[in-house]
This record gives sequence, structure tokens and C-alpha cells, in this order.
Amino acid sequence: MIPPSPATDTYASLRIPDFRYFVMNSFLITATLLIQEVVLGYELYKITHDPLALGLVGLAEAVPFIILSLFGGHLADRRDKKRILQWSLAVIILGSIILYLTFQPAVVAKLPQTVRLATIYGVLMLIGTAKGFYSPASSSLKPFLVPRELYANSATWSSSFWQTGAIVGPGVAGFLYSGLGFDNTLLVVIGLLVLCFWLISLVSRKPVPVNEAPQAGFRESLKEGFRFVFDTPIVLYAISLDLFSVLFGGVVAILPVFAEDILRVGAEGLGFLRAAPSIGAVLTLAFMTRYPPIHNAWRNMLLAVAGFGIATIIFALSTNFYLSLLMLGLTGAFDSVSVIIRQTIMQIFPPDHLRGRVAAVNGIFVSTSNEIGAFESGVAARLFGTVPSVLLGGVVTLVVVSYIFVRSKALFAVKLN
Repeated sequence: MIPPSPATDTYASLRIPDFRYFVMNSFLITATLLIQEVVLGYELYKITHDPLALGLVGLAEAVPFIILSLFGGHLADRRDKKRILQWSLAVIILGSIILYLTFQPAVVAKLPQTVRLATIYGVLMLIGTAKGFYSPASSSLKPFLVPRELYANSATWSSSFWQTGAIVGPGVAGFLYSGLGFDNTLLVVIGLLVLCFWLISLVSRKPVPVNEAPQAGFRESLKEGFRFVFDTPIVLYAISLDLFSVLFGGVVAILPVFAEDILRVGAEGLGFLRAAPSIGAVLTLAFMTRYPPIHNAWRNMLLAVAGFGIATIIFALSTNFYLSLLMLGLTGAFDSVSVIIRQTIMQIFPPDHLRGRVAAVNGIFVSTSNEIGAFESGVAARLFGTVPSVLLGGVVTLVVVSYIFVRSKALFAVKLN
């Protein structure tokens, strides 16, 4: 039997062992950190009954990530990416162990609540620091695992594994919390992170790309990454769309408020709410493994982000659990289209010697949209109320899409295939 050619083989990227180990780790670390995030957020809301406490979870991780990821990108372009991933995972494992110890009865009895909360946020800052190195190293390693003709295929599979982890993590979290309790769930998290470390260890080391130009200093090195992003319109607008849509339209961080106070579905219902966006994403990604959205890519991206904003508005107005699940599922479906196109852009356009720094700039945009967006969600929910804040976020997303549509009409002619 003649094997399928890479151009027509849906599973072409998965036939490469290093890529398999990479995406298996992507699935597992995504699911594991989301399990930890969901149960920690729910526990914090039960302790404080304050949506701002949920927003501070995102802020605590985002601040060190944003500060350090540029240096992480600089390092990823000059050092062994696999080793950076291993050290970063070791720090994340250490942070999870400290979190577990912080909730032990003996510690709870001795420490005032304010001190415990400060410790928790401090640990989240430690994990955010590790992510500042992990994220650019991981993103810049991915293109070296597959040949160039498989970039779109690998982007689809990478997103599929990541999104599947994003389904499994929140979905399992609610049941683990209910069945094992908070402390034992954190032990499961620690064990899974150790497994992630092993998977990364199986990926073979890749040579550090050689740049024929003289090595620039650290400051000039960072300027190169920013210069490339701001001089390449399709890269700049792609990551800007993600930044503003998720920064203002994202609702994930305050879902515990919807689960407890609006929809009244408890911890298990929260698990379903958290999993719904990723279920929608994976169903869409399964379709896109055969029909990738890179034909008329820019048009598809703008339509997807507009759909994300509309679904967010309907979710904000819904008081029905099943309608809310459906709208969250649609946000994930639309977001997955955007992710595939953005990842393909990020693999095609940056030169090899700039991948780490461009990935770091992209990581800052993503972290700002996710973690700072989580903080924004908490603050807005506290100031304006939960429903009005989400409604406003959906409207802002549509305004941003309209503005970028007007500014980026030339990109409709760009082809990614």
C-alpha cells in the first residue's frame, strides 16, 4: 500500500515521534494547570465571595510573565529550548507543592487568611515566572519538530491537543473536587506535572539556529522581535485581534460567579461551563483537520472574532444553563478558527533566528488577553456587576473587529497555503 503524501495525509504531523511527545505534553500540561486553576478559583471564591479575588489570580500570573517573557524569548533563540522547558516545569511543580502545603490544616490553623492569600498569590507569581520562560521556548520549538509543508497541519493538531486538554481539565476538575476534595486534587495535579516533565524529556534536542549576522546585545535583541512584529501587518493584526477580543470579551475567570450566583449549578456545573468553550473548539478543530480555514484566512479570522463577540453578548444575557453552555461552546468554536489561523501565521512568517522573540511578543499579547483579561473581568464585575461587564466586553469585541477590518483590507489578498 502506498503511504499518503504529506499534502493529503491528515495525520502527517502525528507520524513524527518528537511532535507526538510535544502535543501529548501540550494536552497534559494544559489539562493539569486548568484543573489547578479551576479548583483554586472555586476554593478562593468560597473563602472570599469576591470576584476580585478571581481576577487577582490572573494578575498574579500575568505580571511576572509579561516582565520576563521577552527575556525568555531572547534565551529561547540562543539556548537549548528543551532544557528551558524542563527547568520551567520543575519550577511549576515546586509551586504546586507549595500550594498543596498552604492548604494543609496545620498551616490553615496558624496563618491568618490574609497571609494565606498572599502566599497563594505569591506562588501564582512563581508559576507565572516559569511560564515566562516556558511559553516562548515551547512556541519556538514547535516549528523545528515538523517540516515546513506541515506547518498548517501541525498547527491544527497542536491546537486540537491543547483544546482537548482545555476540555478535560475543567470538566474533570469539578468531579475531582467533589470526589477527592481540594487537597487530594492538588496531589493529582503534582503527579500529572511530573508526567509532563517526562514527556518533554522524550523530545530530542534541536540545534540552536545560527544567525549569520553579528549577535546583538539584549536590548537590541528584544527590539528585533518587536520590530518584526510591528513591521509585519498580518502578524500584528492577528495577535491584536486575540488581545482585544479575549481581554474584554473573555468570561472564563468569572465563571465561578455565574455557577454560584446566577445559574446556581455548583462545582460540577462550573466544570461543564469551563469545559464548554473547549468542547466547541475541539468539534470545530476536528472539522478543520480536513478543511483548514487558511483559504481566505483573513476574512475567516475577522468573521470568527465577530462571532466570538456575538456569542459572548448572548451568554451575558442568558439565565438558562443550557443556552449558556451553547454560547460558551460557540465562543470556543469561533476562537479555534482564530487560533489555527494565528498559529499558522506565527509559524510561516518569522525567520528561524527570531522565533523565540516573536513568540515572546505574541505570548505577551496572549497573556495580557488571558490573565490581565481575567483581572479586568474581576474588576469590571465588581464595579458594574457581572452581567453588565460581560455584555460590555462583547460589544467592545465587535467594535475592535470593525476597526481592524477597516485598517486591514489589504490582508484579504494574503494566502497562507
